[in-house]
Amino acid sequence: MAGGVIADHGHADNNAHASKLTSSVVFICIVAGSAGLIFGYDVGVTGGVTTMGPFLEKFFPFVLQRMADAKQSQYCLFDSQSLTAFTSSLNIAGLVSSLIAGRVTTITGRKGILIIGGSIFMIGTALNAFAFNVWMLIVGRLLLGFGVGFTNQAAPVYLSEMAPPKWRGTLSTGFQFFLTLGVIVASFINFAVARLGDYGWRIALGAGGIPAFVMTVGALFIPDTPSSLIQRGKVNEARRSLETVRGNDSDTESELNELVTHNEAIKAANQDPYKLIMQRRYRPHLVLTIAIPSFQQLTGINVIAFYGPVLFRSIGFGSDGALIGGIILGTVNILSTFVSTYAIDRVGRRILFLQAGAQILLCQVCIRIFRDQLLC
Repeated sequence: MAGGVIADHGHADNNAHASKLTSSVVFICIVAGSAGLIFGYDVGVTGGVTTMGPFLEKFFPFVLQRMADAKQSQYCLFDSQSLTAFTSSLNIAGLVSSLIAGRVTTITGRKGILIIGGSIFMIGTALNAFAFNVWMLIVGRLLLGFGVGFTNQAAPVYLSEMAPPKWRGTLSTGFQFFLTLGVIVASFINFAVARLGDYGWRIALGAGGIPAFVMTVGALFIPDTPSSLIQRGKVNEARRSLETVRGNDSDTESELNELVTHNEAIKAANQDPYKLIMQRRYRPHLVLTIAIPSFQQLTGINVIAFYGPVLFRSIGFGSDGALIGGIILGTVNILSTFVSTYAIDRVGRRILFLQAGAQILLCQVCIRIFRDQLLC
């Protein structure tokens, strides 16, 4: 929390010296943004795997039995507590880890928590890929959730603190771009391995370890953010980090001084950042930071992302058709991300919020109107 406040002050938009886009900052932001890739891959792979016959036969055979016994509709055939535990355990672990990630980030820095989260994710991936019972699957999913919770907490903050003000919007969308890329890559892999029997779902689940490995190793070679380093008293390292992302020919000293001054002001106030954000003057900020992501989730987008192939299968699509439906959803998502990446620093955040909100509302109304026809 404190790190984010420091970042906003230190990266003030009127700092002309901080507007240069260097090759170093592009590479650094790609590594950090790839944290979205592991989350997106897991989102995309889960729904596809849970429609694969060999996977269901090994862990959830009663679901296959319901399919065989169905006379007309396959609706609600996936209503299984153990299957739900497999898919939802990641979200539960992600929620818990998000609650402690802020404290861990303060101690380890943004870079440190990316490495920790990536390492935990790789362990969870290995457990899922080599699982021989449901409990191995669920424990692996819990570890995946902890990894995602840590990396999702750190990556957007890292991108915001490292990106030059002129490019902050574009580079910050890198996390969302990699997330949507992960979803569509997982959808293609699901489709490619669906006919490989028992090896198919293992390959699909295990492939998530590849982007996690790339991100974790890449994080070893990138600097931590200046804000985080100053917060932990590492001013010289913060100076080197600024020189790396801004370029040696930039005036980084004034930006560094702003960060140091703001950090000292916070320490002098001797206030816990979690108590500070509860003060009346910060109430609008608190409401917005809670309301925006909460209402975004309440639109049901995560249900579509996680269970897209399952939903298609439930309304009568075949296994291949359900997986192709997931690919189409992922393609639309990544194309819209390209549009927002281009537009965000040109038209502003508010316009995108208004457009997206109206579009979501229209689509929700259409779904309600045509729901009965879709289910028949």
